[in-house]
Amino acid sequence: MKRVLFVCTGNRARSQMAEGLLRHLAGDRFQACSAGTEPKGIARLTVEVMREIGVDVSGQQSKSVAEFAGERFDYVITVCDSARERCPAFPGGGERIHWSVEDPAEAEAREEPSRQAFRAARDDLRTRKEGFLRQEVVEGDAASG
Repeated sequence: MKRVLFVCTGNRARSQMAEGLLRHLAGDRFQACSAGTEPKGIARLTVEVMREIGVDVSGQQSKSVAEFAGERFDYVITVCDSARERCPAFPGGGERIHWSVEDPAEAEAREEPSRQAFRAARDDLRTRKEGFLRQEVVEGDAASG
């Protein structure tokens, strides 16, 4: 089973959504984890907008990247630009991938409707995750063929 770590700054929304989506879409092929460079706890709207698409992330907890120090991952995927710059290196030759996904919490600061911002981040991540899984199938078939 391949291991994937999703990283953002607060581990409140984007990385939590990515973890839940990967478990939901391909949990039998991947072990999904998420962490933040400055964890702040999972946002209520994260749980709500994921529930809208049938994905339950209510049992997930906000974690620090430090909790995963020394662990091996096949993929470390940063989902925000700040985390990309601050994410520590992980051993094991895992591939680093970066997805620049807008932070839904910043919509609140701009006084925009936050539920829509959380949905936009969720949908962006779902599209990226589906592409990631398609690529995994192609590469897996090439490696076994």
